[in-house]
Amino acid sequence: MESLVSALQKLIKLGRTAHYEKKQTLLNEGDICHKIFIIEEGCIRSWFNDNGNDVTFQFFFVGDIVCSFESLKNNLPSLYNIETITSVRLRVITKSELSKSLIQNNELKEIINDYLIQRLYHYQQLFISRIKNNPQKRFEELLTLHPDIFEKIPHHYIATFLGITPVSLSRIRSKNKSAVINNC
Repeated sequence: MESLVSALQKLIKLGRTAHYEKKQTLLNEGDICHKIFIIEEGCIRSWFNDNGNDVTFQFFFVGDIVCSFESLKNNLPSLYNIETITSVRLRVITKSELSKSLIQNNELKEIINDYLIQRLYHYQQLFISRIKNNPQKRFEELLTLHPDIFEKIPHHYIATFLGITPVSLSRIRSKNKSAVINNC
């Protein structure tokens, strides 16, 4: 465990600190990713354009690593955008800084591999949830994973994440509030 903490501290020491205002794009869909970001303060989302509608598929919070790893690793166009939700303070690490550190530090490589496995699992959960669950169930899952999400994230982003309209989200939230009141 101590060696994992040490490797993560080395990753955090790479790069530079940068500040971005809310609604700033860090990576555009179709561009090649050349950086990773570690959130020190604020929130970020990943989203894609679906015929003029933005669809959020992941939120990132303090301590999370944000990157289109597929694009970074394989020099492929990113399939999605990365955008700040709030003003943020980030650790920005270039691809060359990361590559050099991974060559020199196997523990760091292991941390990145573990992170990628966790992210793959998250995407599998999201995919399966979208197929098998209705919006009410997806809402309940989101609240279980992130009980304070409505205080951090604008509701219209949460609605796109759940695959529903903001009006539908409002109805589901109202229904849940009355269910909680009736159970007391």
